[in-house]
Amino acid sequence: MEQIKMTTPLVEMDGDEMTRILWQWIKDILITPYVALNTEYYDLGLENREKTKDQVTFDSAEATKKYGVAVKCATITPNAARMPEYNLSQMWKSPNGTIRAILDGTVFRTPILVSGITPYIPTWTQPITIARHAYGDVYKNTEMQVHGGKAELVYTDKEGNETRQTIYDFGDENGIIQGLHNRDKSIEGFARSCFNYALDVKQDLWFATKDTISKQYDHRFKDIFQEIFDAEYKERFEQAGIEYFYTLIDDAVARVIRSNGGYIWACKNYDGDVMSDMVSTAYGSLAMMTSVLVSPDGVYEYEAAHGTVQRHYYKHLKGEETSTNSVATIFAWSGALRKRGELDGNAALMEYADKLERATIQTIEDGVMTGDLYLLSSLPNKRKVNSREFLEEINTRLAALMQ
Repeated sequence: MEQIKMTTPLVEMDGDEMTRILWQWIKDILITPYVALNTEYYDLGLENREKTKDQVTFDSAEATKKYGVAVKCATITPNAARMPEYNLSQMWKSPNGTIRAILDGTVFRTPILVSGITPYIPTWTQPITIARHAYGDVYKNTEMQVHGGKAELVYTDKEGNETRQTIYDFGDENGIIQGLHNRDKSIEGFARSCFNYALDVKQDLWFATKDTISKQYDHRFKDIFQEIFDAEYKERFEQAGIEYFYTLIDDAVARVIRSNGGYIWACKNYDGDVMSDMVSTAYGSLAMMTSVLVSPDGVYEYEAAHGTVQRHYYKHLKGEETSTNSVATIFAWSGALRKRGELDGNAALMEYADKLERATIQTIEDGVMTGDLYLLSSLPNKRKVNSREFLEEINTRLAALMQ
């Protein structure tokens, strides 16, 4: 069959370890036989990030702003153990954190539900979408170890006047300190992204922080959300028959566990990072979750919401068979290609993305799956396949849909 043409490139960000292997297989088996793939390629693998002193990460984010759509493979955020392994000159920051800081906006993460995979919390019959603020907090922190003395928070205003607050007087003790920040403009963009998304999908929106303890920082988030909701969205929510409410994050956790799902849970950056992993695991697997960053300027970056699957990569290097779940990475590609098609008015590309997702879900519901899902599935006659066989099984169904 003739390949589907793309008029505008999307930004392709390659990654690390087992997900990098899957990335190439997905393109070879599921995409390029059907689509004349047009991408601007950036290698965000750790070796190239070291080689370019992480400039490639910044370049990929700027390219995303230029073209409007990106798809990203999972990448390593190095810790001390990675320094000798990759001969690093420094522990480079999270590529996701860097890209999100440049693009700003909100990350929306939603579980992919399939028949035969029952959530660990059986009342969760509908997806829970995590809306994660994508700027600031611990991902843009400044931190240091201290050896005695007094730590202060110092603010100098535009006129040069200083305000000081003591963080802690360590005396002769050693310790650690950390400085966080956020911007009103970014929080406002986060709030509007969440309200707009809730109206699009017609689902209730929850927002949770810990303003009783963080009476300035977290309370600022709460106030901005409420001010924007009251001024711009309250009537529209009432007309749509949906609700917005704020609650403390510990209360939200209790409510979530008792719920049936079917709503959006907005969280600050770190809270969203942790809670999206909790939600995706409770639905079955970290590899069964879509993730898209939506910026206030209408820029979209699609990714898998999990890591690089290091343990499987080491097995792969030894020539051992792996059974790695590639669904989230496939859905990152399908999401990016669909959005590219939508922005370009390319109906054939959008239809292909829909069929790729349908073939993926159909494969699992036919009982053919990777090891993580095999352990969870209640389907009769289920069959565990290896990483590449899973993609080939999807392609058998995709080819039939594409006829």
